[in-house]
Amino acid sequence: MADRQMGARNAPTTRRRVLLGAGAAIFAVALGVHGWRSRRPFEGPELSAPEAFEKARAGEIFLIDIRRPDEWARTGVPQGGHPLDMRRDDFEQALARITAADPDRPVALICARGVRSSQLTARLQAAGMTRLIDIPEGMNGSAAGPGWVRRGLPVVVPDAAQG
Repeated sequence: MADRQMGARNAPTTRRRVLLGAGAAIFAVALGVHGWRSRRPFEGPELSAPEAFEKARAGEIFLIDIRRPDEWARTGVPQGGHPLDMRRDDFEQALARITAADPDRPVALICARGVRSSQLTARLQAAGMTRLIDIPEGMNGSAAGPGWVRRGLPVVVPDAAQG
């Protein structure tokens, strides 16, 4: 009987500890997400997927989809975008051919979730390119936003020879 009374008395304390622990875990996750966003390799300008779509449609940016051909086949390429596999040995030369018509127009990179685009944008910036923009939510969504596909923005099926 004494054990039962003791357990009943400790129940509120145990519940409080569980709730405090859960609150601390949620807070830690929130800090972790924010910390990840601040440690992205590229610390320059960013666009949301809808902003990138509008700017590409208006001819204000070159929108470059740097994912792999199998990824393009699964989701399509952003309408107004150029598929250009970042793994190509001649990536920078191919990018220069795409942007040759207007070398002063900014280049916005998009990948699946914003990781590769941030890394590549930082690498291109370190190589001397300017006027670079990252689309951190990517095609599939990330902590930065739901992504091109879930937002229902238009896509096109790329030519198999592209990339």
